[in-house]
Amino acid sequence: MSDVKKIATRESYGNALAQFADEYPQMVVLDADLANATKTQIFKKKCPERHIDCGIAESNMTGIAAGLATTGKIPFISSFAMFASGRNYEQVRNSIGYPHLNVKIGATHAGITVGEDGASHQCLEDIALMRTIPGMTVIVPSDDVEAKAAVKAALDHEGPVYLRFSRAASPVLNDEASYKFELGKGITCREGKDITIIATGNEVSYSLEAAEMLAKDGVDARVINIHTIKPLDEEIVLKAAKETGKIFTVEEASVIGGLGSAVCDVVCEKNPVPVHKIGMYDQFGESGPWNELLEKYKLDGKGIYEQIKAKL
Repeated sequence: MSDVKKIATRESYGNALAQFADEYPQMVVLDADLANATKTQIFKKKCPERHIDCGIAESNMTGIAAGLATTGKIPFISSFAMFASGRNYEQVRNSIGYPHLNVKIGATHAGITVGEDGASHQCLEDIALMRTIPGMTVIVPSDDVEAKAAVKAALDHEGPVYLRFSRAASPVLNDEASYKFELGKGITCREGKDITIIATGNEVSYSLEAAEMLAKDGVDARVINIHTIKPLDEEIVLKAAKETGKIFTVEEASVIGGLGSAVCDVVCEKNPVPVHKIGMYDQFGESGPWNELLEKYKLDGKGIYEQIKAKL
């Protein structure tokens, strides 16, 4: 995919906030002294009076956003995923989730592709944390087009939403003119009859690469993009379970409580088939170039291919 255009979804997030600013005058954006990194500076440049820098204080930022939501505003709080979900969990749970307020969480720099910032900043647990909060919607877009569409969907959705964005640039897989984002609906990116690969975020593009490698070995792999992990598209998952009989889930996150766990919950209860989870296995990340980290932890195309072949 070297010739494919690549854009980091955190960049898409910033562009989308600015793009929809006029359409949603009630939208306000809060940041924790990271506007340059989270790309909310793009919104700030367009609407400085609607951007609030709360300093390095994510928990306080969440409380402010909760208050704004009670006045009819649509606040987006923005920080690295590690801090937006981790440092901030109690406030997200009690101040946003419990009263079911209309606050959106823009969590950037998720997963090991944060790279050289190392394990302290590479949040792998955030999907699991946010899934457990009642009423929280969890979205992990796969590319630039989907990320911008996800921001629009979050604006139109009444209730708390967690949006997970990447620091690293991802291939643009979708055509903006024809792409349709539906909250809670997965997308079949590639048909196949032998196995199903269910992926989320930037792992969708790597899963498609793996599927092409498998095809050369005579394995016909279906690839499904699950951009909304909660609520999960049970219909597309169960259809794949019935038609292919084997499922592999792929995520740049902990396999404990993430996409794989969500898929297993549904499959185990309603149509039991073998499910193998590919992701980070009860471990922290480490410092290093993001592409080398993906290779080391077998989350690039070749690594996914090798893990699937080993199980087959």
